[in-house]
Amino acid sequence: MGVFTYTARTRAGEKTTGEIEVPDRRIALAQLERQGLLPISVVEGASAKKGKSSSSRRFQLVRPAHMGMREVLVFTTELSDLLASGMTLGNALNTLANRKTGRGSDKILEELRNEIIRGASLSEALRQFPRVFSGLYCSMIQAGEASGALDEVLRRLVEHYERIQELKEKVGMALVYPFIVILMGAATLIFSMVNIVPRFQTIFDQLGQALPLPTRILIGSSTFLSRYGLLVLALLGVLSVLVHRAVKTDRGQLWWHGVLLKMPLVKGVVASGVYANFARTFAVLLKNGVSVLQALQIVERTVGNAVISRELHKARERVTDGTSISGPLAAGKVLPPMLTDMLAIGEQTGDMPSALTHIARRYENELDRNVKIFTTALEPILIVGVALAVGFVAISILMAVFSLTEGMGV
Repeated sequence: MGVFTYTARTRAGEKTTGEIEVPDRRIALAQLERQGLLPISVVEGASAKKGKSSSSRRFQLVRPAHMGMREVLVFTTELSDLLASGMTLGNALNTLANRKTGRGSDKILEELRNEIIRGASLSEALRQFPRVFSGLYCSMIQAGEASGALDEVLRRLVEHYERIQELKEKVGMALVYPFIVILMGAATLIFSMVNIVPRFQTIFDQLGQALPLPTRILIGSSTFLSRYGLLVLALLGVLSVLVHRAVKTDRGQLWWHGVLLKMPLVKGVVASGVYANFARTFAVLLKNGVSVLQALQIVERTVGNAVISRELHKARERVTDGTSISGPLAAGKVLPPMLTDMLAIGEQTGDMPSALTHIARRYENELDRNVKIFTTALEPILIVGVALAVGFVAISILMAVFSLTEGMGV
């Protein structure tokens, strides 16, 4: 038998503490629930409680409350499974909160559990963490609470975010190989300019003969890079920070996202990903009872492209009665006609979620094709670019060697 110190809340929401003598922690939890208490923490012995509290305080100083996308997906999946098994929301959150992972998510789960115990709804509790749970997430949870199908809504949220994550991973994987090629090419070029060219320059200077123009350009570039390379690197770092900050502004983001939608090769990947995200998110919201205007407002914030977001905002302002959105979206001439036409068909048949699902599938398939086109076309372009840069170094040196050899009569 062991002595367990517990902290729990009564059905009225009052906090209570005490000790209980049982063989193990599982039995302690069961006994507390039979007493009508909702356990907050159950630890063995008073010393354990003291040590745990001290450790928890130290942990919170170094680990802020945060959950990444993967953690949110795991939390949503587990909560859906627990609710589907018949467990109440308070007990399900208590079960998840008692699993100490040593991460910043522990604090969030504890706060969610405590808010539910105080009588708040899950959607209200989630809105206290806007950086973790998006407006889309909270609105769908609210719709699930109203319909009494919270576990089903959670399952749909998992499916939705898994698709969004898959889209991001497809685009990210498409950029891995080009990034490696550029990195290796730049490293080879810098090594040649800093270490190999200066050695040939010493030989050329000793011979004292005139060098071809490409060789002089190469030596001049190598000298500049050797002397001011660190300064150039620092300036590039500062410039990248300034550009990043400028792009984060509303005007800069609007300009940059517009460039991405017009850039050759890139525009197909970006546009199809944005359209698929728009249609999939819109469909999920409408399926769960969110009104058209409210859904459009949520999609506007989560679509992931400032140009499309601005167009959705304009369309939402034009749609005051919520009867039709395809017309205002088509009038903006930003979204493709195929998308707005399919959306109009969904409005005519009264089944917009199905139409949006078809749109999402179409553009997800198009994204796959565009990613393949992007990687297939970009690989030879980068290889040729790197080959030209490295080849210029080699040819410039060889031209100097041949010129000096001819001058020496060899």
